[in-house]
Amino acid sequence: MNEESLINEIQELNLTYLLLAQRMLQSDRASAMFRLKIQDEMAELLLSLSARQLAKLSRTNQLLCRFGYEDAEQLRIVTHQQREQDLCGLHASLLMASRQRSEPDETGN
Repeated sequence: MNEESLINEIQELNLTYLLLAQRMLQSDRASAMFRLKIQDEMAELLLSLSARQLAKLSRTNQLLCRFGYEDAEQLRIVTHQQREQDLCGLHASLLMASRQRSEPDETGN
């Protein structure tokens, strides 16, 4: 895969992510903010962006979304333990939710 192709894929992923984020926020704002790990001000800003602004924002060589697991051990636990399939998803959600709570908010708390 050449560099140009990789950048094109990143830009497509960014646009898809931004459109999904907007749709989630429009559908269930509280749940979307939790899942996206964003604060109210960011949610409001994302909702206010036009399609043109989203397209412009997506045209970068950097991913706008970030990997949800804090470290490799969390991913290893979810992917390598022999659990029932339903419990695996619940466990992953709990790990990611605990990460959000452990990060300081904008006020440093």
